[in-house]
Amino acid sequence: MKIIVPMAGMGKRMRPHTLTVPKPLIPIAGKPIVHRLVEDIAKVCGEPVEEVAFIIGRSFGNAVEQDLVKIAESVGGKGTIHYQDEALGTAHAILCAQSALDGHVVVAFADTLFKADFILDSSVDGTIWVQRVDDPKPFGVVKLDDKGQITDFVEKPQEFVSDLAIIGIYYFRDGEYLRQELQYLLDNDIKDKGEYQLTNALENMKNKGTQFVPGRVTEWLDCGNKDATVYTNQRYLEFLQERGEELVAKSATVTNSVIIPPVYIGEGAVITNSVVGPHVSLGADTKVSHSVVANAIVQQSATVEHANVANSMIGNHATLVGRSHDLSVGDFNTLRV
Repeated sequence: MKIIVPMAGMGKRMRPHTLTVPKPLIPIAGKPIVHRLVEDIAKVCGEPVEEVAFIIGRSFGNAVEQDLVKIAESVGGKGTIHYQDEALGTAHAILCAQSALDGHVVVAFADTLFKADFILDSSVDGTIWVQRVDDPKPFGVVKLDDKGQITDFVEKPQEFVSDLAIIGIYYFRDGEYLRQELQYLLDNDIKDKGEYQLTNALENMKNKGTQFVPGRVTEWLDCGNKDATVYTNQRYLEFLQERGEELVAKSATVTNSVIIPPVYIGEGAVITNSVVGPHVSLGADTKVSHSVVANAIVQQSATVEHANVANSMIGNHATLVGRSHDLSVGDFNTLRV
């Protein structure tokens, strides 16, 4: 199995946190979003991961590329780096990793996480991972026939046609066939809303006889903006607690403080005279003192003093001093209230 992860976008809705790091590297329960995503896909694949191909911008830098290769190696695969120099749509992004488009392929866009209790059936032509939603209007959805096969892809339906939303993860039994269909769009300049779209290739493949089935996840978690990411962190901490995973590093120091699970506390974190939790992730070497922190992501080497923080994200090396709520503080910033 090969996993292709398009992640070259700028993540503008997540600023200021994406001014210094790409959105997929923002941590959820102590690991980058993309790391969590690759791990979860590997668990449901049902076969070994041979390669993880990351499609990024050239500006991400060598350190990010090395981190991505390590993520691939952590699930037993080879990590490869591919560049998308211009934002020309989802089909174009995937084709940037065309050397990885052969054999069994999972394509996963790196701004979503999920919870699933199925093992992928690699014998089918293709699987589109979906989640039932209350309001399907903002999403691409699929329609099914009475055999459970996908008959139509509908983008942002304004009238009800289906409540099965496409979550951005796809399986293809024949990666080479997908590559050919994506290339056809580019060669013939077939665009939708000015970009080359994966959904157009899916429609062409379906019309030629490819049978797509839905892979229904039990929970779909978005990381598109600050509030959504904080909520995803909350749910992921709950998942990890259910699995019985150890979430507090042995090198963390907790003095005269109350920890309310579930929380993740990274290596070398120091907590003094504080209440931390529930649903808090503290990065490595973070310092929290005389504070109350709940439902928040605090990244590495940050400092929180004399503060009351909730529903917040605080960046790497940021400093927060004073009483505040519902914050989004970027890397290396200092805020005194």
